[in-house]
Amino acid sequence: MLTRQNVLRRVCSSAFCVETLKTLFYIGLFYSFSISLTFYNKWIIKRFNIPLSMTMAHLVVKFILAMFVRQILTCITRRERTVLTWSPYCKRVAATGVAAALDIGLSNWSFEFITISLYTMSKSTAIIFILGFAILLKLEKLRWHLILVVLLIATGLFMFVYHSTQFNLMGFLLVLGASCLSGVRWCLSQMITQKSELGLQNPIDMIYHIQPWMIVGLMPLSIYFEGTTLGATEQFFRYSDLRQLASNCGLVLLGAVLAFLLESSEYLLISTTSSLTLSVAGIFKELCTIYLAVKINHNELTPLNTVGFVLCLLGITVHVVLKALDNRGKNTS
Repeated sequence: MLTRQNVLRRVCSSAFCVETLKTLFYIGLFYSFSISLTFYNKWIIKRFNIPLSMTMAHLVVKFILAMFVRQILTCITRRERTVLTWSPYCKRVAATGVAAALDIGLSNWSFEFITISLYTMSKSTAIIFILGFAILLKLEKLRWHLILVVLLIATGLFMFVYHSTQFNLMGFLLVLGASCLSGVRWCLSQMITQKSELGLQNPIDMIYHIQPWMIVGLMPLSIYFEGTTLGATEQFFRYSDLRQLASNCGLVLLGAVLAFLLESSEYLLISTTSSLTLSVAGIFKELCTIYLAVKINHNELTPLNTVGFVLCLLGITVHVVLKALDNRGKNTS
């Protein structure tokens, strides 16, 4: 039984302090990589105007980095890493990879049309689609509070985009489509990582196996919409200055490394704490992103937009808290 003295003793212990500092360090990494990548993508996509091709380059680099890290881990542990056979690789991983590729691709594409604040707000609706697909795939049960969460987020989103001075329908639809695909992506990812027989609990192994399917999923769109543009641009294939080409390639490589570090930090935070910690950290991260977007990029927010944003965050917070209480009840029983 936990008493006040036991709680105080545990909080004041060196082990608790070390664990708290470690968690804060991981959250700091998550914030740094996530917010940096958001602002980087907005800036670089406005610079090159080839968001799908850039995303393709990121996927290739992430696959190479994951392969390199796997080799290092093999040398250190002296144990072979997981390699899936073709049957489970096609049946279990393919759909997840394609959904993930389209999620990231459409998200990056939307930066051509909308502000960071509208992107952050609209992408937060992914939780609605995650809940919907989780219920459909029987990962979650339909409860009254889920309806409340959906209503709060949907109302908040409507108020955020209503009469917004920087609203763009094309960009909004792209990021809304990305949110829907994000729901498919994370529900399928949950099903994969929870299958212990697949052996993809390690984030590096997951990244390594999913990247090829992401490349296959995004390549047709990249070629169709940007193939001619990419082939004709002087920034890459028709370059005239070798130093400028090296600089441009370095900028693309920087984004790929940031994306790889972000994915790794997300999985690292979940593996050492819980998905609840990541969710709570994500709420505050969105507040930081909106604040920086207003201060740095001078995104405009009306009072109605601000109320809508607060409602959306309230919906996410309600879901996180009730999910935590539900898990606590299961553990107690």
